[in-house]
Amino acid sequence: MAAPAHGTAPKITADTASAPDSAQPASLNGVTIRFQQAMQLMRRHDPQAKEDGFHLLLPHAADHIDELIAEFAQERHDHGLRCWLLELIGEARSSQALPVLTEQLHSGDESLRSWAAKGLEQLDTKQARQELWKARANGLID
Repeated sequence: MAAPAHGTAPKITADTASAPDSAQPASLNGVTIRFQQAMQLMRRHDPQAKEDGFHLLLPHAADHIDELIAEFAQERHDHGLRCWLLELIGEARSSQALPVLTEQLHSGDESLRSWAAKGLEQLDTKQARQELWKARANGLID
């Protein structure tokens, strides 16, 4: 198949419709392999591997918002991982993140409150701004 002229969309045919798309990550039971690999790295004891896992997901946070929220809800023991997951949830800038970010804005954990506030600031919707305003008015955040 010849490359399309500059500025035109490629023609989709039966041959190209089923071809793997490099923009779409491979999926296993609805969870992408990239996400699974990143989570495995983030759970290692090696600090560099943890960083590598985080940075593997960072540019794709929006693509994995459902998985990130599910992992955050399930993780109870690793405080650093919870903070990173909440940071990634905020980086997704998705309206799906609003309930999680709002809940953590009222957390007793100052680190989680801070990441929730940052995530709501990045979300920058009317409801996110209202939640931030209420939290500031109640002295939960600066």
